[in-house]
Amino acid sequence: MTDDSQSRIADLVAKNEVLLFMKGTPLFPQCGFSSKAVAILEHIGVGFGSVDVLQDTGIRQGIKEFSDWPTIPQLYVKGEFVGGSDIMMEMFEAGELAELMRDRGVAASV
Repeated sequence: MTDDSQSRIADLVAKNEVLLFMKGTPLFPQCGFSSKAVAILEHIGVGFGSVDVLQDTGIRQGIKEFSDWPTIPQLYVKGEFVGGSDIMMEMFEAGELAELMRDRGVAASV
C-alpha cells in the first residue's frame, strides 16, 4: 500500500461528514454487509458519502490499514472510525448510532 492511497483516504474521510467505504454503491451494493450498512444509515435518516472499494485496489487495501480494521464496509463519522456492519447494527439496535449522529451534529438528510 502506498502513502498516496493513505493520503487519498484521509482526504475523503476529512471531506465527508459521514462516509461509508463499501463494496458497490448505495443504489447497488455488491455484498450483504454493505447493503445492511446502507439500510441502517438510510433508516436513521442521515446523508452520507460512499466510496466503492471495488473500483480502486489501493483504497480497498489501504482502508484496512488506515482503520486497522480487516473488513469492509467501514463507517466514518466526522473523521472518526465507527466500525463495520456488525458494530453498526449493534449500535443501531441500541439507539446508539442515531445518538452518535446527534451528538456529533450530523444533520438529518432531507
